[in-house]
Amino acid sequence: MQSKNILALAAAAAVALVLISERQRQTANEDVAALQTKAAALVKDYGGGLLGVLKGAMESSGPVGAVTFCNKEAPELATEASQRSGWHIARTSLKVRNPQSVPDDYERQVMTEFVNRIAAGEPAASLKRAEIVEHNGERVFRYIQAIPTGELCLNCHGSDIKANVRAKIQELYPADQATGFKPGELRGVFTLSKTL
Repeated sequence: MQSKNILALAAAAAVALVLISERQRQTANEDVAALQTKAAALVKDYGGGLLGVLKGAMESSGPVGAVTFCNKEAPELATEASQRSGWHIARTSLKVRNPQSVPDDYERQVMTEFVNRIAAGEPAASLKRAEIVEHNGERVFRYIQAIPTGELCLNCHGSDIKANVRAKIQELYPADQATGFKPGELRGVFTLSKTL
């Protein structure tokens, strides 16, 4: 009789663990969905603001002014967005212009996957990755969203860059790698993270 009770208790404990595990998985999925929604909104706000200011620099100062803007003001916009939101907000690429924007291993892996998906026919504008990862013993939410190469980008990141623009790029970014892009290619990504 006693062994039947022990077996019944063990079975009940196993069922309880499965139910708890399932609930934790559902909660984690809900957390990722909520965090992804917030991250996408932050990208929309930050990216939209960045694009607006960049277009203004292009209209008032041309591509040379845009390169200067990207060197001085774009990093400040990312810092301000990060401070306002409590998230780390940045941009990176597989071919960086700013040496302070070199991707970490996670970002490089995701961007490589994005490049392969684009090569298979997926549009760059649709590519996103959101997940909770373990980093240095902490749970961190990571969100990466592709930045497709648009027509505006080609002035400073394409193959046919004017001599004065190329000279300004070399002056501000002597180790520049961020040229030779074509429309629709992966120019880079917005990368956001938040320690949970």
